[in-house]
Amino acid sequence: MPSYAYRCRGCGDTFELSRPMAEASAPATCPQGHADTVKLLTTFGTVTRGGGGSAPAARPAPSGGGCCGGGHCG
Repeated sequence: MPSYAYRCRGCGDTFELSRPMAEASAPATCPQGHADTVKLLTTFGTVTRGGGGSAPAARPAPSGGGCCGGGHCG
């Protein structure tokens, strides 16, 4: 079951609730009993461990400088 993070506008507390996806947009009450809460945007990352060889090779970060990224401005 997914967890959703919330912040209470009344007391400023941040808390998480585990609930079904069907209830993701349902109102949440903070642990102190306040009903004025807002759902927070959270990020989720995964880490894979090597081995399979099916993942694409990482590309190097672009290099260069200047105003257009190639260093040929001016």
